[in-house]
Amino acid sequence: MTNFRLYNAPQSTCSQRVRYALHVKGQAFEEEKLDLFRGDQLRPEYLEINPNGVVPALVHDGAAVTDSAVILEYLEDVFPEIMPLRPKDALKVAEMRAMMRFIDEVPTPAIRVPSYNLAFLPHFQTMSDADFQALCDSKPLRREFLMKMGKTGFPQAEMDEALARLQRGIDRMAQWLETSGGPWVMGRNMTLADIAVMPVIVRMADINLAGAWDRHPAIATWLENIRASAAYAKTYYEGSLLTEKYPHLKEKLKQTATLEDAPAVAGGGLA
Repeated sequence: MTNFRLYNAPQSTCSQRVRYALHVKGQAFEEEKLDLFRGDQLRPEYLEINPNGVVPALVHDGAAVTDSAVILEYLEDVFPEIMPLRPKDALKVAEMRAMMRFIDEVPTPAIRVPSYNLAFLPHFQTMSDADFQALCDSKPLRREFLMKMGKTGFPQAEMDEALARLQRGIDRMAQWLETSGGPWVMGRNMTLADIAVMPVIVRMADINLAGAWDRHPAIATWLENIRASAAYAKTYYEGSLLTEKYPHLKEKLKQTATLEDAPAVAGGGLA
């Protein structure tokens, strides 16, 4: 009998990847929900598990596996015959991993910028300058990211760059779907690449950036298929979406119904 304990946060996009994969594989796990604002991910006992101080971390039979992309591959290595999520052909595996690398380099970091400006900025604005600096300094991987944001939000240039990267990610995903014939990015079968990009698309839809795929209806269909999967409801339980965790966002997001309108969320205007 396997023994999984997942250290994660409900709204964390990287955590959502791993939760979904575990559910697809039919693996029961004990979920440790970390409060990131409270700093649970920076406590010594968690840093012993993941010295990078980020979520998620998966502990399997007492051994820790970190980084969501690595965890996805690990689960496939351990359970290759249960709902396979990796092609059999070596060239196709290489193609899938190249997709995952693009996802992690382009849209995944980009979605953090509007997410932080919309949902998390008010929390940081209540902190003193000294406390905010101490928070930044305590982040092994996110220090520079938070420093760029500051207590007033990411500047317009940062927001514009993030939105452009998201659009590039959407355009590339649409290309994958067209080339493969869908319904998944590599064709008839879901792969790890679909799970890797899933939280970005779900987050974009949640914060009214779905206009990015108005010209790409195949992505809307892809999202419908994800939402219809059995693992989706288990992964996105109540409170996993930003608009569920932060109800004030719903009113603010009425002003940003499309990607083209989204620069209005830049800076501190949403605090």
